[in-house]
Amino acid sequence: VQLQASGGGLVQPGGSVRLSCAASGGIFSTYTVGWFRQAPGKEREFVAAISGSGDKVYYGDVMRGRFTISRDNAKNMVFLPMKSLRPEDTAVYYCAASQNLDPIAAGTGRGDMEYWGKGTLVTVSS
Repeated sequence: VQLQASGGGLVQPGGSVRLSCAASGGIFSTYTVGWFRQAPGKEREFVAAISGSGDKVYYGDVMRGRFTISRDNAKNMVFLPMKSLRPEDTAVYYCAASQNLDPIAAGTGRGDMEYWGKGTLVTVSS
């Protein structure tokens, strides 16, 4: 499975942006897809994950209520609209996938993501 994240850029505090993850290869609907981020000088952090069918989602604590993960299996895409952005949301955002992994396991580290895409940088600054 190949993954490519896009949609990042410069956003003002309080603004919004929608990240997209395009996938190719494999049976996309069997893969849980997660978003992770890494800020400069910090460890990678879990953002959100969605099951293959889209019926189960899980969010990291700091994102809950501001980010909404969704997917379109017909287009092999996963989306992450982000709102009320803060400077501390500045990071490289990565999408990752793993077959039949529970989103909670993806978010709590109890399961490893098999495939990773190149990230997209989101900079929140005035």
